[in-house]
Amino acid sequence: MTDQDGFVVISTVQGQFVEAQLKAFLEAHDIPCHLRGESLRVTHAISIDGIGAAEVLVPAILADKARDLLAQAERGELAIDEVPDDEVLDDGNGDG
Repeated sequence: MTDQDGFVVISTVQGQFVEAQLKAFLEAHDIPCHLRGESLRVTHAISIDGIGAAEVLVPAILADKARDLLAQAERGELAIDEVPDDEVLDDGNGDG
């Protein structure tokens, strides 16, 4: 379903933390993102049994790319490997 601005729903999520995380993830990959949902999720922090759910919308032209990125993240393909302490990069200030 496309809204009047040419954005389509690619996912429905629960909870403000998940909303913010998903929005930041998509925007970090140059995909503009809007959230649409009930105001209860913001005003009363209600997010149970579908109450307070938010739809994640992206431009229709980028919907397939967004879905693919989300699928890769779900499969763990975009995980960042932990860097051992002895390989921490020097910040150039001379103290380590």
